[in-house]
Amino acid sequence: MDIWDKEKRSAVMARIKSKDTKPELIVRRYLYQHGYRYRKNVRGLPGTPDIVLRKYRVAVFVHGCFWHGHEADSHLPHSNTAFWQKKIERNKLRDERNKEALRRMGWNVVTIWECQLKPAVRQQTLAELEYWLNHAFLARFRPKTAKPYGTVQPAPDMAAEDRTEYGK
Repeated sequence: MDIWDKEKRSAVMARIKSKDTKPELIVRRYLYQHGYRYRKNVRGLPGTPDIVLRKYRVAVFVHGCFWHGHEADSHLPHSNTAFWQKKIERNKLRDERNKEALRRMGWNVVTIWECQLKPAVRQQTLAELEYWLNHAFLARFRPKTAKPYGTVQPAPDMAAEDRTEYGK
């Protein structure tokens, strides 16, 4: 049984934002302050990622734990449980389809959960995001035949000229 009537519940649910949420603003503010430039809510990509860093080929999704069924923080409402369970499962399947489509297009996908932006763990989460951005950037420009560090690569074969003098 709901504590509010149908009109009040509808008004409350209508106020839940899908863009520019507080967790998104935290991530965007951090990225901007650290020199990363991005586009937000790019509709041309599958799933309309919250943050897109084209230079790094990284799409960032900032998920709310309830709406996307985060296993660490999952709880279902006591009323209409079957509805919510089906809805959250559909959201999870849709998220996986979108992420897989982005990966097939050559994008790296990062998901940040709302609970990872709580004050106690926020700096670690944002530092890890920055690590993955730099990792993705370097991976794009690393030579395809690069050897692991510490292995000695032979010098390339070079053609040497004769010691004859020119013009004689």
